[in-house]
This record gives sequence, structure tokens and C-alpha cells, in this order.
Amino acid sequence: MAAMLLSPPIARFWDGIDSRIDRIAMGISGLCLVHCVATTVLLTLISSAGALLDPRIHEIGLALAIGMGVIALGRGIATHGYMMPAVVGAFGLGIMAGALSLPHGGFEIFWTLIGVALVALGHDLNRRATY
Repeated sequence: MAAMLLSPPIARFWDGIDSRIDRIAMGISGLCLVHCVATTVLLTLISSAGALLDPRIHEIGLALAIGMGVIALGRGIATHGYMMPAVVGAFGLGIMAGALSLPHGGFEIFWTLIGVALVALGHDLNRRATY
């Protein structure tokens, strides 16, 4: 009898907590969207400016992306056991590496952005699988 009296307040308490968690998660998702768009724009600007400064900036950027991908996506495999995020991210890194062999210009930028988008998708899948 006492358990039945306590159930509605406990249910209301948990409903409030769930609602707050959903709102926080939606806010974080919005920040993630802003981050992804800003990163894409920044990488586009850096890749365009890279030709003006030094062509090696592409190789350095790719090396950093591969290093971060190995650490983050590899840790994801160890944490949640799903290979798909790492496969998608590795495919994107491969496209980025292949884009380095193209002449500087439209197709190189196009394939680099496709690769960057796939790497970002791999990291997003990794993040989602962790939760």
C-alpha cells in the first residue's frame, strides 16, 4: 500500500529528470551542429589558404587527422566494440589521402571535403555508439 502511494511522486520526479536530460541533449546536439559546420568552413578556408603558404600543410593536416582518427576511433572500438565508426572514418581518411594526388583545384577540394565529411560522420557515429 505504501509503495502505491510513493509511485506517483517518484514517477513525476523521473519524468522531470528525463525532460531535463532531453533538453540538455538537444542543446548539446545543437552545439555539435554548430561545431561541425564551423569546422567544415574552417577546414575549407585552411585548405584554400594552404596553397598560398605551403603545399605541405595538406600533408601535415592529413597526418594530424590520421593520428587523431587512430586515437579516437580506435578508443571507440575498445570502448563500445563497434567497427562501423572506424570503418567510415578510415574511408574518409583514405579519400582525403587520395585527394592529395589530384592537381590543386576544384576536384581536390571536392574530394577533400567529401573525405572530411566522412571522417566527421565516423566520429559522430563513434560518439553516438559510446552513449
